Amino acid sequence: MGGYAFFVWWSYGITFGVLLWLTWSSLSSKKKVVNRVKRAMKREAMQQSNQVQ
Repeated sequence: MGGYAFFVWWSYGITFGVLLWLTWSSLSSKKKVVNRVKRAMKREAMQQSNQVQ
């Protein structure tokens, strides 16, 4: 690679690491949002059932 192998592989490693972090971060955020929506739906259902009574 003309003496640039270290920089090329370093770049691949950094790119792979960033992609892994981005995937983990996205999945973590999705889980938080889903949990927040579930709680809101439960809270809304409880409020509606209290209004009916």
